[in-house]
Amino acid sequence: MALMGIQLVFSLLVASIFQKMAPHWSFARWLLCNGSLHRYKHPSEEELLALAGKQKPKGKRDSRRINGVTDGKPSTVPRDIDLQLESSPIRTVDALVLCYFLEYQWYVDFAGYSTLVYLFTEGYYCLVEPQKETNIGILWCLLTAVFSVKIFVMVMRHYFRSKEGGERSVCLSFAFLFLLIAMVVLVVREDYLEFGLNAGLTSVHNNLEVFFMDQGWEWMIPVTKLGIKVGLVAICSFIGACLTFPGLRLAQTQLDALKMVANQPKIQLLLHASFLAPVIVVLMWIKPIARDLLLQAPMGKETVQIMSDTTYNSVRLWTIVVLCVLRLAVTRYHLQAYLNLAERWVEQMKREAGRITVLEIQRKITRIYCYVTVVSLQYLAPIFLTLHCTLILKTLGEYSWGLYPEPALTSPAPDAIPVRQAASSEDSGKEDIQAAVEQITASLSALGTVFTPLFYRGLFSFCVWWIAACQVISIFFGLYFHQHLAIS
Repeated sequence: MALMGIQLVFSLLVASIFQKMAPHWSFARWLLCNGSLHRYKHPSEEELLALAGKQKPKGKRDSRRINGVTDGKPSTVPRDIDLQLESSPIRTVDALVLCYFLEYQWYVDFAGYSTLVYLFTEGYYCLVEPQKETNIGILWCLLTAVFSVKIFVMVMRHYFRSKEGGERSVCLSFAFLFLLIAMVVLVVREDYLEFGLNAGLTSVHNNLEVFFMDQGWEWMIPVTKLGIKVGLVAICSFIGACLTFPGLRLAQTQLDALKMVANQPKIQLLLHASFLAPVIVVLMWIKPIARDLLLQAPMGKETVQIMSDTTYNSVRLWTIVVLCVLRLAVTRYHLQAYLNLAERWVEQMKREAGRITVLEIQRKITRIYCYVTVVSLQYLAPIFLTLHCTLILKTLGEYSWGLYPEPALTSPAPDAIPVRQAASSEDSGKEDIQAAVEQITASLSALGTVFTPLFYRGLFSFCVWWIAACQVISIFFGLYFHQHLAIS
């Protein structure tokens, strides 16, 4: 009956609203189709030929014939024609033809409703403090994280299907690079990277040993910590490969967005702050730079404690949330900077010599617009993944937002884990079923004590930090590439 509480009712209500409101209004369509983003229309063949001083053939008589066969050469125009692209606001009807638009709309809407459910559950827990209810907001956040990875896989599969194969090579190269970096990170001492992962894995190892012994099984997995770390290295390599192209794209849109708002210093400041957000997240888990400096700040010959450990934990959570909100706030500048690539490509074409086919011009401009939803997913998915992993870290790790005291971590004692009880052979069939249900319940309760908040703190702290670290590496490589390698 504890599960059938107000949380479940609100969760079902939100799911119903999510389903009913999707055809009429959505976060995704509001973000993309509210009139603030402008796309560039491709010119028609008649317009291009008119700019080149030509006329489109009106019929078969105007077509050149060679040996009775119509010459099917495509129409060409000089590259230096005075072409001016026409822009128009993106409407919902225009967005329906975009690549992966339905996936984009469903994912962004689900992430928005997931955040709404989590905010409700957090308020509910602050006011009511239920003891036996399951936090349904965590389930929504976990699903959002899973769907974020699914989005990454979908986009990466799109790159792997490319005929050129250059994107595939880049993904594989960065996957190997992140594999090496992950192995180095996991051997760094806790004095420098304070994930708490080793303490969490130790608690899981000890609790598993007690759990299997109480269930009457022999403990035969002495390398649990090593196995989990090997699995983490593989997952880190995969996530790094998925975040490669989003980072490269973010670097490009950042440079273009800064040029686009060159006369707006306040917007430029916000763009710089949002761009450096992953760097700030990475630094917050480097103990000598962050925690030690704030807990023992040097003031001349003395040290002053600016905040406590629990306060720093809360400040770190709030900082990540604020940075994610900031990055969401400047989304439209990055998307518009990407859409402006069509105009920039036309200006570059005008500086080149020779001729170009009409179809190539139309395809290039259209392809930039049709790809805007993929760029949106590459920009938004890392933000939602970071945000919801942080929310999971707060709840499962039993942190506090600073509004109420942070609970002390307690590891379950061996005596506190339920012990298996054998059912009596003299019981009736009904009693046997009841004993079996009690046995299963006791086993599940015992298994729940294996994964403690200490483990969740280490695991999701490492996840949040690794996502930010992958973005830092990819975006700074993207800056170097777009400013030096691409030009040369």
